[in-house]
Amino acid sequence: MPPESTPEPAATPPAGEPAAPPPAGSPAGSPAVPSAPAGNARRNLVGDLLTGVGFLRRGFGLWITSPRLMLLGALPAFLVGIVYLAGIVVLLVNLDTVVIWATPFADRWAEPLILTTRVAAALVFVIVAALVAVYTFTAVTLVVGDPFYERIWRRTETLVGEAPAESSLGFWSRFGRTLADTLRLLLLTILVSLVVLLIGFIPVVGTVAGAILGALVGGWFLTLELCGFAFEARGLRLRDRRRALAARRARTLGFGVATYLLFLVPFVAIVVMPAAVAGATLLSRDALGEPIAPGETAATAVPVS
Repeated sequence: MPPESTPEPAATPPAGEPAAPPPAGSPAGSPAVPSAPAGNARRNLVGDLLTGVGFLRRGFGLWITSPRLMLLGALPAFLVGIVYLAGIVVLLVNLDTVVIWATPFADRWAEPLILTTRVAAALVFVIVAALVAVYTFTAVTLVVGDPFYERIWRRTETLVGEAPAESSLGFWSRFGRTLADTLRLLLLTILVSLVVLLIGFIPVVGTVAGAILGALVGGWFLTLELCGFAFEARGLRLRDRRRALAARRARTLGFGVATYLLFLVPFVAIVVMPAAVAGATLLSRDALGEPIAPGETAATAVPVS
């Protein structure tokens, strides 16, 4: 099949003229998903990365303005975190056995090389386990605490602009769509984790390369999951989410990698989870060209292209 063409971003209409209607195929009442800007390579990479981190920092601000709501959001993360912490302990206790089972080829090597290989293998297994654990922790926590995180998402939307109308989808229809998208992302995460595992066995640079790739991939998939509330409320699916966030790739990775690294600390993740939902809401609005500051309008928001 020929590759799907990406539509050009709509031009901004002159003052006083109505905005152009969304392109055919867009859900009714939902904004058009912006395509990747042509001049994206010329952007200030460091500035965009820091902007992404800033969305997470602003998410933490809700701990000051809405502490009760954020505590409710921390509760599901706490309950799920206990289960995951137990799993981490089991993995660490049995890590030596797993590494020896996975590296039988090193049994006949000289002693220093055996030790080096198996230490590197242990680090790689920890990196891959962290990648899968952080994503699944996020997905499971969002499912368990859906009512709380939906309130945090809506509160964030109303603080900076106008929140979308209540979805017309029933609970089970919305749950089915969310579950399908989550499982799709989980499958991709597992496949990428296998690639990270193989890269990790490259001598000398493999462990470092695996750690960097794991953080980048983990941050990307984590952000795709966290942005689900904002995009689903606008009738946009996973493919729309990927395309819109790709247009803000540096900001997405700045937000996602910072969140991913904080999620690696079990008890810190409990506090970060509700803040990450709020920060992902701001990132989603930014990716869709919507206001991300109180009093800002679509005309004064940061342009997508």
